[in-house]
Amino acid sequence: MISRIDLRGDSLPEGGALRDLLPRAEFDVEAALEKVRPICEDVHHRGTAALIEFAQKFDGVELSQVRVPAQAITAALEQLDPAVRAALEESIRRARIVHRNQRRTEHTTQVVPGGTVTEKWVPVERVGLYAPGGRSVYPSSVVMNVVPAQEAGVESIALASPPQKEFGGLPHPTILAACALLGVDEVYAVGGAQAVAMFAYGTTGPDGCPPANMVTGPGNIWVAAAKRYFTGRIGIDTEAGPTEIAVLADSTADPVHVAADLISQAEHDPLAAAVLVTDSAELADAVEKELEPQVAATRHIEDRIKPALAGKQSAIVLVDSLEDGLKVVDAYGAEHLEIQTADAGAWAARVRNAGAIFVGPWSPVSLGDYCAGSNHVLPTGGCACHSSGLSVQSFLRGIHIVDYTRDALAEVAHHVVTLAEAEDLPAHGAALKARFGWKVPQQ
Repeated sequence: MISRIDLRGDSLPEGGALRDLLPRAEFDVEAALEKVRPICEDVHHRGTAALIEFAQKFDGVELSQVRVPAQAITAALEQLDPAVRAALEESIRRARIVHRNQRRTEHTTQVVPGGTVTEKWVPVERVGLYAPGGRSVYPSSVVMNVVPAQEAGVESIALASPPQKEFGGLPHPTILAACALLGVDEVYAVGGAQAVAMFAYGTTGPDGCPPANMVTGPGNIWVAAAKRYFTGRIGIDTEAGPTEIAVLADSTADPVHVAADLISQAEHDPLAAAVLVTDSAELADAVEKELEPQVAATRHIEDRIKPALAGKQSAIVLVDSLEDGLKVVDAYGAEHLEIQTADAGAWAARVRNAGAIFVGPWSPVSLGDYCAGSNHVLPTGGCACHSSGLSVQSFLRGIHIVDYTRDALAEVAHHVVTLAEAEDLPAHGAALKARFGWKVPQQ
């Protein structure tokens, strides 16, 4: 059901050589880019008419408009299962607690007497958020995108989610209910690359969508390719690929827990990655044995879980020691990394590359998906070595404000002129000389 990679016996290679030994899903965004290009440009030129045609082509629904009526959002909340509502409300509450504490404050540094640099943090003006609606419905992704944007102070928030045939061309009602709970009333029944194009270019007309400064949210390869296409025109969070879990475990780990957590990510998608890194062959055997009955007892077996576990992106990786295991998980840079070892907190503190780290047997990835308070929009495909998950900071821009008096400028003017001339940019120096009668003060 799941393959093995045995890295025991020899010293581990470094850097890219080690990464090349580890399992990873094939996710060719560059190839998808050429397919989404005409879609994006069609939205650019024909706006809402193109969006309606793509809804018919890709989602099998006939729409007369793409903006979701306010009454549909209200009705979705009124009809929401009370237990689901309570769970969403708690998820929102916990997410707000964590994300509110991420907000940076303005800070002024006095560089010299009379010379200060202030860094202020300004939210982007408008964001477009994407909530997937393919194999599964993800109201949790609405929470994870909207809460940090709101806590950052973004004034204009719009959300897009694919139209659903079974719900009359509206996004899934649980998506709409989550929007209602969060106070988001600008929602569009648009999916895929065309949703990103709608936010990037904007559309006109009665249900037109003003262009956004930034687009965030997970999606399939077409959404990721559209984000790449518009990078530079809009800000993005990340080109999200298939979801991943890596578990670093030793002989103290419970194989029932480990198997359950691997399966929990495998049920997302046939390209989902489930990786166990362990120095215990006995644990590896026990987990492999445990996978069979747990998979048989769940749903989405043939279309998602089995192909995900059997795919080249999933494996049990055997290492000589936890020190080697730490090198492996750092090289892998998992979206979600569980540490199920003795003294798990100490090992977690040494991890450098992971989207989010889950410490010990009582912090499963599923908790982070919904109710830990952390954000589940995280870097995939090894991007955790250079990128972070979605946060309040994602929606803020740092702006430096430079304020020098005449005396403070005079003190450093000769250095500025010297460096300008060293770079053969004499006009830079002249900008200072003009302020001092063309004779720069010497210190």
